[in-house]
Amino acid sequence: MKNFMDKDFLLSNEISKKLYHEYSSVMPIIDYHCHINPQEIAEDKKFENITQVWLGGDHYKWRQMRSNGVEEKYITGDATDREKFQKWAETLEKAIGNPLYHWSHLELQRYFGYEGALNGETAEEVWNLCNEKLKTMSARSIMRDSNVELICTTDDPIDDLKYHIAIKEDETFDIQVLPTWRPDKAIAIEKVDYVDYIAKLSEVSEIEIKSFADWKQAITKRMEFFNEVGCKISDHGLLYIPYVEADEDTVDAIFKKRLAGENITEVEELQFKTACMLYVGGEYSRLGWAMQLHF
Repeated sequence: MKNFMDKDFLLSNEISKKLYHEYSSVMPIIDYHCHINPQEIAEDKKFENITQVWLGGDHYKWRQMRSNGVEEKYITGDATDREKFQKWAETLEKAIGNPLYHWSHLELQRYFGYEGALNGETAEEVWNLCNEKLKTMSARSIMRDSNVELICTTDDPIDDLKYHIAIKEDETFDIQVLPTWRPDKAIAIEKVDYVDYIAKLSEVSEIEIKSFADWKQAITKRMEFFNEVGCKISDHGLLYIPYVEADEDTVDAIFKKRLAGENITEVEELQFKTACMLYVGGEYSRLGWAMQLHF
């Protein structure tokens, strides 16, 4: 009988096996989008348990647990790490066919040497095995063992990027950790906390934002800071592509209306977002950045 998700998992013929084992598997990882916390890399964090590694900030796993009806206390709440891991294990056994099932088991095999299936009954065994192995692992050692050459994190325009700068200046660590410009909050004019966010953008950019022209100036200033730290990629989280054009005066009026605390219409939201996307697209071209549209 073929082993559970063995070394030839998804490799269905000899050509695919040759291409993967002799070529792909030995190539370095260059990851253009991830949610790894740069602080953990800068500080070379050592993890106390597998929950910290797997569930500390993985919104994919959180969403799967919620869809399984798991209470929020076991996802982002005050349950113990062991309890959270148990709920994840019980969720995973119902997720066969979901890529999370594959990813989780491949990680258990490659980093922890566990060849079985994680479920509610095996959770204690896996918990103890992983936690013992983690005693000899850290954020940087995991990256080195994975043959990582470069990763791009996910960063808001108001972020100070101090951990990226610290990593860049650390001569003992040769893996590149670059910021990625994720300006969703600066564009999401319909959100209830948008005015508060613009106030924060004003503060970090040192530009008083009272008009759309001010918004563009502040955004460009933050882009240039990101560029200095090594950013080469933008990333926009989108539910749809906004495209309703409007002239500059109309967009400015919409922006000022929202800053005044008034609600805007759906058409006005689309007009504003269209203007933002067109503007930042031009700036990306000027800076030589790639523009990722993340659906």
